[in-house]
Amino acid sequence: MGALKGKSNNQHKGRAWQRMLSGRRLDLLDPSPIDIEIGDIAHGLARVSRWNGQTRGEWAFSVAQHSVLVERLFSKMHPGIDRKWRLACLLHDAPEYVIGDMITPFKIVLTEDYKIIEDRLMIAVHNRFGLPGNLPEKVKAGIKRADKTAAYLEAVQLAGFSETEARKHVARPRHIPTIRIKPQQPADAAAAFLRRFKYLGGNAHS
Repeated sequence: MGALKGKSNNQHKGRAWQRMLSGRRLDLLDPSPIDIEIGDIAHGLARVSRWNGQTRGEWAFSVAQHSVLVERLFSKMHPGIDRKWRLACLLHDAPEYVIGDMITPFKIVLTEDYKIIEDRLMIAVHNRFGLPGNLPEKVKAGIKRADKTAAYLEAVQLAGFSETEARKHVARPRHIPTIRIKPQQPADAAAAFLRRFKYLGGNAHS
């Protein structure tokens, strides 16, 4: 892969990899699918908080639980869609097990390098689990719609937004599903993510 903004990887001082609990060392600048394990993803996402942790409940609302919610919404919006696209939806925030969940206001001021790293990680995750590096536009649009609907539900139910605020600042869903969200403790969120991953056929490529 090309270096970030014209720099070779060895020009970046310091360690550019993270050691995972599986023992894998994932290079953030040049991630290899070989170094990606679903157990690491589930464990990490279950401990990354949505909304910077500013949510109601005993537990933070994790990216792992958000991912399961988005896949659930995506599947309802697209009945009969191939399971591999549902798997792609479940994994739509997978890079955050390494780089964390940046809230939208902060992403606006980040450099282009952040997006490059995120995209490289996403491609490596897709390659690891038998998905195309770049998803079809219809699939990406469907995932984005489900993601925005989930964000609206989270904003209103967990993050203290009024419905008017959520529609103005977060998302304007066409239809608001009647789903109640209750944050899970990390172990439960990770287990639910892994169950969904297995159900959608992800284990075939693990």
